[in-house]
Amino acid sequence: MSEAKTVAVLGGGVGGVVAAAHLRKELPQRHRVVLVDREPRHLFAPSLLWLMTGARTADQITRPLDRLAKRDIEVVWGDITRIDPETRRITVVEGGEEGAVDLATRVLEADFVVVSLGAELAPEIIPGLAEAGHNIYSLAGAETLRDALRAFHGGRIVVLTAAPAYKCPAAPYEAAMLIGDYARKGKMAEATRVDLFAAEPGPMGVAGPEVSAGVRSMVEARGIGYHPEHQVVEVDPARRRLTFANGVTTGFDLLAYVPPHRAPGVVRDAGLTDDTGWIPADRDTLHTAHPGVYAIGDVTTIPLVMGKPLPMAGVFAERQAKVVAGNIARQITGSGDTAAFDGHGECFVETGGRRAGFGRGDFYAEPTPRVDLYPVGLRWHLAKVVFEKRWLHRRF
Repeated sequence: MSEAKTVAVLGGGVGGVVAAAHLRKELPQRHRVVLVDREPRHLFAPSLLWLMTGARTADQITRPLDRLAKRDIEVVWGDITRIDPETRRITVVEGGEEGAVDLATRVLEADFVVVSLGAELAPEIIPGLAEAGHNIYSLAGAETLRDALRAFHGGRIVVLTAAPAYKCPAAPYEAAMLIGDYARKGKMAEATRVDLFAAEPGPMGVAGPEVSAGVRSMVEARGIGYHPEHQVVEVDPARRRLTFANGVTTGFDLLAYVPPHRAPGVVRDAGLTDDTGWIPADRDTLHTAHPGVYAIGDVTTIPLVMGKPLPMAGVFAERQAKVVAGNIARQITGSGDTAAFDGHGECFVETGGRRAGFGRGDFYAEPTPRVDLYPVGLRWHLAKVVFEKRWLHRRF
């Protein structure tokens, strides 16, 4: 395969950026690496937790994707309107300033495609949710929550997971603890109560009962009310009330939520998803049912032996990206060994007060994942700060 090839990487999140960088590093220059994203800037999503409590600004946790051009990665900014997995043709309406008309449409002819488009956030699935609160998984939502917290003088703050499956499984629990810490520092603790209502039966259930119990203990030890198995069905923005499937209703003064997730519409329209609603991918190689098409990160579904899917998390997207990039490079150049994703991952659990826990383990272990949760301490918080700075510096 000596003729020039084109690899299209769809999505400029963690998985997409890593895949493009590793492809460019491993492929001779005559081969094209093209990264496509609808946003002109990469967002380091783990730091949204710090942004919402005022410890970061948007400029500190975003970087222009076009900086990748200095590494000979072709960056295309625009909406992907069609993916043809059989021909590997990608249709893109290129981006422009708000209100622009007559935007250019281009078709990318790829030899290999890496789908790393993540999960689409869909608060509109729950009536009233988008109008009533702040989406902590979006930059805009984290910013409006930050502003609302600054203006908050006391009352009930509710953190809500609107569906039982979502990316970054620790994040809503971290959010509740960081908000509680923010309230204490603002000297409004006596006038403020923080409650977490979760659709799932326990925190990070796929990591096992010990880890789940450990995270719950972290939350409750900080005076946060925890209410599992509360599936929200409706939100009344005017009355500030939540209604759950179990018949419970409750009020709030400030609402921070994790919205329902689904695969992006262009992925569903392409016929890439199965009855789970996500792209099935080989657990080792991340290859899909279509030749030359791979899927990594949150847009995939990889069933574990225990019956639950591999969690959606950036650490998995990053490691899957390296595997896929290496295997595509091997197919193009004919050199190197086949790599396999091993299911290992880890995450920090911010608790507030410059403290964090840390979990690490093998999610492909059988019959259940083997995950260790390390005690809360300053070292893990500092480790996350270093990780953030290294990521943004090394990748951009």
